[in-house]
Amino acid sequence: MQSLNQKTLLSPVSFKGIGLHSGLVSNVRLIPAEANSGVIFKRVDVEKNNLIRANFKNVSSSKLCTTLSNSEGVSVSTVEHLLASFYIAGIDNVIVEINNLEVPIMDGSSKDFIALIKQTGLKELEAKRKFLKILKKVEFKENEKTISIEPSDNTFEVNFQLGYKNKVIGNQKNSINFQTDNLEDIYTSRTFCLFEDIEKIKEIGLAKGGSLDNAVVVKDNEILNEGGLRNKKEFVNHKILDLAGDFLLSGYRIIGIVKCNQGGHYLSNTFLKEIFNDSSNFAPIDLNNVQIVEKNFKSPINKLAVNA
Repeated sequence: MQSLNQKTLLSPVSFKGIGLHSGLVSNVRLIPAEANSGVIFKRVDVEKNNLIRANFKNVSSSKLCTTLSNSEGVSVSTVEHLLASFYIAGIDNVIVEINNLEVPIMDGSSKDFIALIKQTGLKELEAKRKFLKILKKVEFKENEKTISIEPSDNTFEVNFQLGYKNKVIGNQKNSINFQTDNLEDIYTSRTFCLFEDIEKIKEIGLAKGGSLDNAVVVKDNEILNEGGLRNKKEFVNHKILDLAGDFLLSGYRIIGIVKCNQGGHYLSNTFLKEIFNDSSNFAPIDLNNVQIVEKNFKSPINKLAVNA
């Protein structure tokens, strides 16, 4: 049985890297936070009104990444992989100091973040972790994209289906139980894109920092990255990683079964609003007899990708 108490980092840890879309180098420092603080981004390059709470209500853009903004318009983007690492590693409260507008993309996955967290260690706090139990099925559709969630006894499960005309990506699907499954293939899966989409993405001012070091690029029937894929379902597994990060913006560990087809950041964030629009959909609860997400993970520290 693992602890149901909230956790934070045992001590501060720092890293830096290039932003996928901005192309700018950011320095980031993760700092332990008090119970019930949640995840707070702090733009240290901005003198005033520089705190941005990680909450779905503060999502200002979900175009090819998740961007959070406060009421003064101060923002931080590409937060999803870092948030997913907090979810998987079991961090509830942390201050993310960053001196630029985008979280570094690192290798395109959450692997480096998980490694740093594991190396630093966690501190258990006295307050109980916040869970949200889904009480009834909720669905949302937009054209061919669909997402739903239905009640579960005590787990968070994601069933994701991805369909591309490209034969390398093809029709991938995977089902992950975040309480019982080994999550290594999830947090090591990189963001990806099609080679033919690169110029289109750059034309709208994005992917300035994209390269084969931080994304899987597929051209026709070939993967351009040396070494190919890290796992057979890396494309859909990365989508599951993104979803986990976006769902942490609920402010809770959600208990429910998610089914998603052709989803992305926009669909996930819109769906969270749909869930919270009706209070009969959910109930905050205390769980006393459930094993939660801190899996045993292996993660040695080891940079155009933009699926949305």
